[in-house]
Formats: sequence, structure tokens, C-alpha cells
Amino acid sequence: MAPRKQREIFDATLRLVAERGYDGLTVEGVAERSGVNKTTIYRWWPSKAALLGAALVESDVLGFTVPDTGSLRGDLVALVEGVRRLLTEPPGSDIAVAALAAAVRHPELDGRRFFADRFARERAVFERAARRGELPGSADPLLIMDLLAGAVWMRAVLRGMKVGDDFATQAVALVLDGVHRPG
Repeated sequence: MAPRKQREIFDATLRLVAERGYDGLTVEGVAERSGVNKTTIYRWWPSKAALLGAALVESDVLGFTVPDTGSLRGDLVALVEGVRRLLTEPPGSDIAVAALAAAVRHPELDGRRFFADRFARERAVFERAARRGELPGSADPLLIMDLLAGAVWMRAVLRGMKVGDDFATQAVALVLDGVHRPG
């Protein structure tokens, strides 16, 4: 399949799930919106779950570039800022929240694939930091990302609070420096 057509199919899939939820997502609707025959879509993805799962991982809408600022702190701030934008700025936020919420409720979507793919790319930040001596060998990169990204999800999506421009810097400082009582 041509990459342009695939992008159109993924875009249509994610926009429909944002508008109608997973239950309202249909391959027929995706076909109509993308201008691709539904039999073509079924040839590549046997179900709407397979289609949405692929769109979550391969779509440009939810994609991100792994930062390389030269420091662990800078890279983590950039990653957290990316999650903040993803979850708070439309249209990406509508798509991300609806699609990933559907993935949690519908195990057949295999939402873990989205998070595993994302972390596989984020891992480069930690590998570079370890080579620079910024990260002890005992550090758990997945736990660090879960703490940081989870804080954005909690604040923006679950609590419905504003996530300010300084949130990423503050969250990274807490994770890297800890909370210290004055001596």
C-alpha cells in the first residue's frame, strides 16, 4: 500500500475514534472518509481493532521525535513537554485520549504495543545519559518515564487540570533531584 494512502487511512481512523469513540469506529466509516475501498482496508487489517492498533503506533498524529539536547535533564523535559502537548493540544489531544482510552477498555487493541513502541524509542535518551555518566546503572528508565508521563496523564486527563508551561521542568526536577527537606 502506498504510504500516502496508509497515512490517510490512519488519519481517518484516529479522527473517527476521537469523534465517535471506539464503539462508533467502523471500517466502513474509515473507508468512506479516507476514500479507500473497505475490502482494501480489510486486506491489510482484519478488524477495526487491528486497524486502530496499527494507527496508534504508525500514525504521524501521535508520533514524536526523540530529543537529543545533550543532557538527561534536557531530554526528559523535552519528552515530558511532548506528552503535555499530546494530551492538551487539539486535535492530537482528542485523538490520543480517545484512542488510548479505548485501548485500555478493549484488550484486543493491544494498547501495550503503543506504549512499548514509544518506550523503545525513548530508551535512547537513557542510553546516551548512561554513556555520559548522568545515570547510575541502578536507574530504571521505564519507572522514570512512567512517573513523568503518568504525572501528565493524571493532571491533564484524569484530573482535568491545566498543565502549565513549567510543568515539565518541575516534574523532571522532582524525579531527578527528589524532594529534600531544608537541613
